[in-house]
Amino acid sequence: MTVLPNNFRIDLRGDGPAMRYAGKLLEDLGALTSLTPTGADQHPARHWAGSGLMALTGSPPVICPVPLPHCADGALNAFRALAGKTVLAGVTGSQLLVERAASGDYQAAASRSSGEHCRLLATQDGMIALNLARDEDWDSLPAWLSEEQVLTWDSIRALLLTRSSAELVERGRLLGLAVCDALSIPDGPCPWIRLTRGTALPSSRRASLSGQPRVIDLSSLWAGPLCSHLWQAAGAEVVKVESARRPDGSRRGSAEFFDLLNHGKQNVVLDLHEQSGRRELCELIQQADIVLEASRPRALQQMGIIAEDLVRENAGLSWVSITGYGRREPQGNWIAYGDDAAIAAGLSAIIHEVTDRWLICGDAIADPLTGLHAALAGWASWLAGGGQLLELSLVQTVRHCITRTAPVDNDYRARHQRWNRYLQAHRLEPRAPRRRFEGETSAP
Repeated sequence: MTVLPNNFRIDLRGDGPAMRYAGKLLEDLGALTSLTPTGADQHPARHWAGSGLMALTGSPPVICPVPLPHCADGALNAFRALAGKTVLAGVTGSQLLVERAASGDYQAAASRSSGEHCRLLATQDGMIALNLARDEDWDSLPAWLSEEQVLTWDSIRALLLTRSSAELVERGRLLGLAVCDALSIPDGPCPWIRLTRGTALPSSRRASLSGQPRVIDLSSLWAGPLCSHLWQAAGAEVVKVESARRPDGSRRGSAEFFDLLNHGKQNVVLDLHEQSGRRELCELIQQADIVLEASRPRALQQMGIIAEDLVRENAGLSWVSITGYGRREPQGNWIAYGDDAAIAAGLSAIIHEVTDRWLICGDAIADPLTGLHAALAGWASWLAGGGQLLELSLVQTVRHCITRTAPVDNDYRARHQRWNRYLQAHRLEPRAPRRRFEGETSAP
C-alpha cells in the first residue's frame, strides 16, 4: 500500500519509541524517512505515569505493558512532519488520550469504564465487554438475554454466568449492541489502514495545493472530531455536518470537551430523513477535498452515498472512513465504541495476563488513537492528490499499536515487571489527567 507519491521524503528529529513509531507509520504510507537523534528519549514507564493514562487504569492504578503514550506521540509527530508545522504546539499525543477524562473529571473504575457505560463481565466460559452507550441499548437487553424482567447491571451480571461468550457476542451484534470477547491478544502483524484507489488529481495540479483543503466532517463523538480538529489546526477549512434528528452524541457530555474539538468549525445541520437534506449533503460532498465519516457503511449507502463510487467519480477526493471493526461484511455492521474496541483489540487481556485483574485501559482509548492515525492518513492522501478511500477501524488501530510495539516473544509479564521496577526506582507516581490550555506543555 502506498498513499504518498513516489520518493516522498520526510526527515524526523527525535529518539526512542515515539519517533521510531512515527517513522514506521510514514513508511507504511509510502514515505522515505530519515531520523536525526536529539537525545530526548523518555522511558515508556515514565511516560505512562506522567501522561495521566495510568491514573485512569485501575484503582490502585496499574501500568499496561503497551507503550500507548509513545504510539500517540508518534502519530502526532508523524502528522506534524507531514503538515510541515507544529500542529497544536505545546501538546503531546499522549495528552490527547486523556483530555476527555480531564474535562469530565473522570476517575479510574476497574472493570467498568471511567465513563460508566462499558463493563467487563464474566460469562459461563470467559469474559466479554458490553457497552451500553445509548439509552436505546437498554431496550435491546430483553431480546438479547431472552428475559422480560427489568434489567440492571447486577441482574445482567448474574444472567451472563449462565451463557457462553460466543452466543452472547453473536446475538448481541445482531441486535446492534457493542459487545465483544475480551480474551484474545493479537500475536501477528495488524495493518492500521486499508486503501481503495479512485481518481487522483494529475501531478500538475498537486503542486498547487494551498495547505487549506476543504473538509466535510460527518463524524461524531471523539475519533472523527479529533481527526478534523487536527486538520483544522494544520490549516484546513472544516465543515461539521450534523443530523437535525440525531446530533453529535458528544453534545450530551462535557461542553468543555465538545468545544475543545469543534470550536472554529463551520456547523451545518441537515434533516437527512428528507430528500432536500440529502441533496444538500451531496452538494457539500461535491465541494470537498476530504470527506470524513465514522458510521457503518450501510448508513450512508441507504442515502445513495457510496464512498467507493465517489472517489472514482470525483478526481482528487480523499474519503476517510472510521468504523468499529472495518467496512467489510459482517464486521461492517458491528457496533463499537472506544472502550469496548480497545478490549476487543486485546488491551484488557494483556493487563489481566500481567496483573490477574480485569481492568479497562484509560478512557475510550481507541477513539483518540484512531483519530490521530486517521488525521495522518487523510492528510497524506490529500497531499498525494486524493482519489483514495482510506479505511481505519478502532479495533485494528489498537491492535496495530499492540503488535507494532510488542516485546520479544510477546512476554508482556517480563516487560511489566521491568517497567514497574523503573517506576519504583525513580519513585514515580501516576499523574492525574490534565486539561489542555493554549501554550501549556504536557511533558512529564
